[in-house]
Amino acid sequence: MKNLSFRHAASPTAMVFGLAMAALASPAMASDAAADTADATTQSAGVEDDLHNRQTATDGTILVSAGGLRELDLLAGTSVLEAREIQRDAINGQIGDLLSKLPGVSSTSFAPGASRPVLRGQQGERVRVLIDGLGTLDVSNTSPDHAVTIEPITLERIEVLRGPAVLLYGSQAIGGAVNAIDKRIPTRMPEEDFHFDGFAGIDSASFMRTAAGSLDVGLTSNLVLHVDGSWRKADDMRIGGFQIARGLRGELLEEAAEEEAKGDFEEAAELREIANRRGRVPNSDVESWTANAGLGLILGQSTFGVAVGYYETDYGVIKRPGLKHDHGHGGHGHGGHGHSHGGHGHGGHSHGDGDDEIVRIGLQQFRTDLKGDIYLGGGAFERLRLRAGYSDYTHTEFEGGEIGTVFDSKSIEARAELVQNTGGILRGVTGLQFMHRDFDAEGAEAYVPRNLTDQFAVFTLQEYGNGPFQLEASARAEFTKVRSPGAMGHEHGHGHGHGHGHGHGHGHGHGHGHGHGHGHGHGHDHHDDGPFDRSFQTFSGAVGLVYQGIEGVRMGLNASRVERAPSAEELLSDGPHFATQAFEIGDRDLRVERAWGLEAYARGKIGAGTFSVAAFRQWFDNYIFLAETGDMDDGLPVFRYRQSDANFWGAEAELSYPLIDTGSYRLLTDLRASYVEADLTNGENVPRIPPLQLLGALEAQTDSFDLRGEVQWFGKQDRVAPFETETDSFALVNAMIAWRPFEANRNVTVLLAADNIFDVVGRRHASFTKDFIPLMGRNFRASVRMSF
Repeated sequence: MKNLSFRHAASPTAMVFGLAMAALASPAMASDAAADTADATTQSAGVEDDLHNRQTATDGTILVSAGGLRELDLLAGTSVLEAREIQRDAINGQIGDLLSKLPGVSSTSFAPGASRPVLRGQQGERVRVLIDGLGTLDVSNTSPDHAVTIEPITLERIEVLRGPAVLLYGSQAIGGAVNAIDKRIPTRMPEEDFHFDGFAGIDSASFMRTAAGSLDVGLTSNLVLHVDGSWRKADDMRIGGFQIARGLRGELLEEAAEEEAKGDFEEAAELREIANRRGRVPNSDVESWTANAGLGLILGQSTFGVAVGYYETDYGVIKRPGLKHDHGHGGHGHGGHGHSHGGHGHGGHSHGDGDDEIVRIGLQQFRTDLKGDIYLGGGAFERLRLRAGYSDYTHTEFEGGEIGTVFDSKSIEARAELVQNTGGILRGVTGLQFMHRDFDAEGAEAYVPRNLTDQFAVFTLQEYGNGPFQLEASARAEFTKVRSPGAMGHEHGHGHGHGHGHGHGHGHGHGHGHGHGHGHGHGHDHHDDGPFDRSFQTFSGAVGLVYQGIEGVRMGLNASRVERAPSAEELLSDGPHFATQAFEIGDRDLRVERAWGLEAYARGKIGAGTFSVAAFRQWFDNYIFLAETGDMDDGLPVFRYRQSDANFWGAEAELSYPLIDTGSYRLLTDLRASYVEADLTNGENVPRIPPLQLLGALEAQTDSFDLRGEVQWFGKQDRVAPFETETDSFALVNAMIAWRPFEANRNVTVLLAADNIFDVVGRRHASFTKDFIPLMGRNFRASVRMSF
């Protein structure tokens, strides 16, 4: 992993669909590692081939995707993972867990099949995940149970971007962006007749088996064909101790004692079995596969391309123990009826053993992409970059083997970027962006009505100056429209229902199995609000001052004012969402979220090593967050979208230093730290904020071998929101050895690793499911990566 300073890069990151886009241009972001760090990495990894160096400068420095600027320090925190580093943690099939060792990064870790990045304490609608500069066009940003439609083992690099300039990718990047770069659209001709990349791996904790391959073939002197595919399958995840956290275990055992006192010994035994479950997490298995094909046309300094791709995954959703909103075959089994003022109080839902309890998500996405990078010559404007994508996305939530709810989303996103010539004193890029999403959900738990979101934006980023002081500024105007035809609601009153369901539940429908539940309604009225139509106009801007008067060191200060329109899910949610095991209620009157921000940073060389440090603070007006209310509805805990003023502050630091360097042998130390704190102006804490995170590692490097040992420590999180539980501290000890057996081709790497060597039980505080889904236990894995 590299921390980077910024310089000009002519890399292909911009885009368009012809459709509704005229042309202008967008931001460009470039960066490089300090020279000795780059040299060390090159030595360790071996010589790369032409395809994998497509975003590496002639001096070997690594560049963040974009162009048009010599420097871009508005991206104050930037990290890059390349293919060899992705291989080190490729056991993580979701991109959130893969990146969790980086400073300022955590993960939602909802389940082994669904995990999204958390950047500086922000997640969901404030973190954009991109594929080569364009959105993934899935619905992972709307709910943590939705998988990100990226297979990490098919990527050649991942960029993690933090700081105000990432708003050029959209107001949803207010917390940061993750840009995953693959080769599905070729941008240069291979030097050989064909080029092949392959990966295969296996692990012990979930018996994960994975394989991937890609092939690039020159069809003519300027036309390249690319094909790739991947497959991954893992069984239930092994853990180091109890599945259920201590507090929740206590509640379950207490409830078991109550049931036993009532004479319901079968229910008591079932509760105790759940509370004492350890060793493995049932229904945590996952299987996925991908297939992609692309064509690239290279005409001198201009390139054009198109790609099509398919992503499919099937993974389990682990239920929170103790919830009674479980479905049996044939419908809902209600244990009884309560009576209330203004509504119907539901009784307990029966639940069963075996397949009746299994909840799974099956997800498919078909995607097509277009890209153009047109060289305009040596005038005022150097390049016009066009990028567009279309996605047809469906995921189905299965309950007990039957279809529960189906979510469909059809999306289009397009960008056009006009890049200024970098030879002048004023350099930059200006652009347009368009996004359209048609979202629909059908089924008993379609908690969001059908809605359409359209967004149009214009943006610019400019850089001025050639001396030790440089000035950077960016701006984005965004116009968002959210519409819905409306959906029939329902009312829940103050009733309480009690009952046991054996075989067939009493009341509406049929439930199979055994269960006991209490249905509660606490005055939440859900009506048919009819059609919904709101428009939002937002404007964001940032300015940065950079000083480079100390050789090898850049430091600066950024100030920003950002605005974000509420999403359709934040506005319109209203119903039970069983995959997240919550009753989610939106607010149709949410206001635009606004924030002032300050960030100070320094990075560069320190002796023979490199360092990076950043401190930030944000002051939010109308901060939108999902908060637990303490109520129950439909047998599920109620979460409501709220708004409040909030303050975030934090710091990140990283140091890489060679303790020994003899030329043929290097011993490096790698130190990383990050901390974020967030509270509301009423004195409450913002929920799901990661704790202090530290990492220390020693890595020995030779031409043929890398040997690394590391300790990653997570602090206790006791700054919790109402109804949120604390999370204990824990440490993970990991080791890895990489072997490059062929001197003539250092791109063949065999890797053996041991993760969580001491088999500790760790839980991520940023996860909704932390109290019943811990991190993976001790795990041994092996993999091989090849490129020729």
